[in-house]
Amino acid sequence: MANNQSVRRHLDAFTRGRIIGKLEEGRSVTSVAAEFGIAHSIVSRLWRQFQTTGTAIQGFSSGRPRGTTPGDDRYIVLQARRNRRKTAGEIARHTTQATGRPISRFTVARRLHGGGLFARRPVRCVPLTPAHRRRRSLWCREHRNWRDN
Repeated sequence: MANNQSVRRHLDAFTRGRIIGKLEEGRSVTSVAAEFGIAHSIVSRLWRQFQTTGTAIQGFSSGRPRGTTPGDDRYIVLQARRNRRKTAGEIARHTTQATGRPISRFTVARRLHGGGLFARRPVRCVPLTPAHRRRRSLWCREHRNWRDN
């Protein structure tokens, strides 16, 4: 990952259920982890949680609840990919109208960042007209014999 930062992806309830189902079939933790492309420790911890509590649902977390659902996040990224010229503010207004929940442009920018989309300005060079080129060439010819002193 960039800047040696790991990306944390939480398993959704459906994937957790699939993992538990495969483990109940008698498959090994290592083979299930390899199939889903996740760490052995994650599958092991999930299996241990299921055996002790009897459920694989994710517990409640502290902190402010997210303003968008995973579906909203996918919709935001989709809107940006469909129209690359849309600003975060425009996407926020469109998403607010679609979901009925207010979403700020900063939230949209974070979701786009999470989806791998970043705001960048293309590098633009100063356009040279034929007159500019002529004057540049003339200046270079005049100063061809210049020395450091």
